[in-house]
This record gives sequence, structure tokens and C-alpha cells, in this order.
Amino acid sequence: MNILLILIPVTLIVIGVAVALFFWAVNHQQFDDLDSPAVLPLMDDPPSEKSEGTTCGSDFSRDASALEPQDKEHRD
Repeated sequence: MNILLILIPVTLIVIGVAVALFFWAVNHQQFDDLDSPAVLPLMDDPPSEKSEGTTCGSDFSRDASALEPQDKEHRD
């Protein structure tokens, strides 16, 4: 029963901090734009100058040819 004398004030303090943080977030425009962050991962990145003209497929095929095994005649 004595634990209630500690738990009730601690609970009221936690609730007060949570309400204060909520109003701080509202006052600092944390909830103004809820739609854009959800769409950002779906948007395409603009092409960069380095990646223009090359594709992953052409680079991979060029690199993969170096990894192909040699002819059986050249093996010892």
C-alpha cells in the first residue's frame, strides 16, 4: 500500500512530461507535413553525372568475363 504513495506521483510526473513533449512538438511544427516523408522512399533519385551512360548490367558483364574459368588447355 505504501508503494502507491510513490507510484502515483511518479505516474503524474511521467504524464506531465509526455503532455509537455507533445505540446512542444506541436509548437515546433513536427506534425505539419505528414504526407511527404511517407512518399520520399518511393520517389526516383535524379540521375547523377557519374552514372549517366553506364548501367550496372554492362559493368557487371565486363567484370564477370574476367572471372570466367580459363580453357581446359591452359589448366595444369
